[in-house]
Amino acid sequence: MKFLSKTSVFHKLESEVRGYCRRFDAVFTTANGSIIRDIDGREYIDFLAACGALNYGHNDPDMAAALVTHITANGIAAGLDLFSAVKAEFLDRFNGLILEPRGLDYRVQFTGPTGTNAVEAAMKLSRKVTGRTNIVAFTNSFHGVSMGALAATGNRHHRMGMLLPGVSRAPYEGYFGPGLDTVGYLDQLLSDPSSGIDLPAAILLETVQGEGGLNVASRSWIQRMAALAKAHGALLIIDDVQAGCGRTGKFFSFEEMEIVPDLVVLSKSISGFGLPMAIVLVKPEFDLWEPAEHNGTFRGNSHAFVTSRVALEKFWCDSRFSRRIADRASIVTTYLRHISNLVPEAGLKGRGMLQGISMGSGDLADKICRLCFKKGLMIETAGAHDEVIKIMAPLTTPVNLLKKGLEILQEATSEVMRRSQPATIDPIHPKGEEGGSLRVPESIPANAAEPGGPLRITASVD
Repeated sequence: MKFLSKTSVFHKLESEVRGYCRRFDAVFTTANGSIIRDIDGREYIDFLAACGALNYGHNDPDMAAALVTHITANGIAAGLDLFSAVKAEFLDRFNGLILEPRGLDYRVQFTGPTGTNAVEAAMKLSRKVTGRTNIVAFTNSFHGVSMGALAATGNRHHRMGMLLPGVSRAPYEGYFGPGLDTVGYLDQLLSDPSSGIDLPAAILLETVQGEGGLNVASRSWIQRMAALAKAHGALLIIDDVQAGCGRTGKFFSFEEMEIVPDLVVLSKSISGFGLPMAIVLVKPEFDLWEPAEHNGTFRGNSHAFVTSRVALEKFWCDSRFSRRIADRASIVTTYLRHISNLVPEAGLKGRGMLQGISMGSGDLADKICRLCFKKGLMIETAGAHDEVIKIMAPLTTPVNLLKKGLEILQEATSEVMRRSQPATIDPIHPKGEEGGSLRVPESIPANAAEPGGPLRITASVD
């Protein structure tokens, strides 16, 4: 097994489509909580969390124990959409701990196990319900990379210039700055029969655009958009794949906005353990599917039912977990404000534990993230030019470890801002027109942290 210590096997045999490993080029072996380890035993604080699929951290011991018990007892693994005991237990807990306390009445549709499949199902059902074909999606949106969801995704890098019909693009809140009322703009287009935009089957949006650069929609904008959808006979779909499951503070990202979406898409951390699982929540009056009309072999992951049930019982039986998320989010905001002083024109973005900092340049953000990795922190970028450094630490990250990771980010930012030499890198995305240029200030702020040396993490993990 000597090859495990080298990356040559991946370069030789794995497709060029690989992405994250170009920035994080270690060979990883084990993980627990908010720590991930490589083949050499080096530890890294994980602020990536499998892109939000590990909101409760790596290998939660209670979920792991329940899963092992299920497997060793010959519990159902692949179950199609058959009735099963573990599915019943998940549905019962999800209804009792999530839906009923929030006054929500939804049917639960189990789709294929990915977010993009669930988005496809929501779009497909909206078209069936309304008899319309058009979907309104927004600038900087990301909904997946299968054809229907890809049509609704804004980033042309992922769309690859393909002709993907059936979606009209509208500006997200703030896209043109504060001077343009984007809800009014869309309302005018939909009200004018000569605008060239067909009345939509649905309006599809994220309350926080995770991959799009942590753009945040305000409560009033979401409320007005919900009212607009209803006025024009369209369904409102909230894509909570990344912003849901507690990432923004509450279980759903829209909870405090006084709206009830017609459809809600959940994936990533809905399994609790990083297992593939996705669902669509559907208002009962819109559950017009014919049997197996949206099918798939893996529409219902039995192992994910087991771990998700444990996650719901462990973290969502009361409001304490939400309060702990709020406390951690406040710590992140405080650190990001200090870090923003190190970079001219830097800006804070996001909300809850889906926060970050715009560096104004994809090259600059990339260099900072790569240096963070050398210092023991895994952290990624987002945004149209990959200019936003995005913090997605597990929501269970111990406070001391969260602060240590943020200190590494501050340290790396200070160190990179002192340099001017270009670095040779293996790009995650071909830059071209998507890339930015590195801007280095003539002087460094007086409060810039001194760069530190290599870090070996020894903090305990909950």
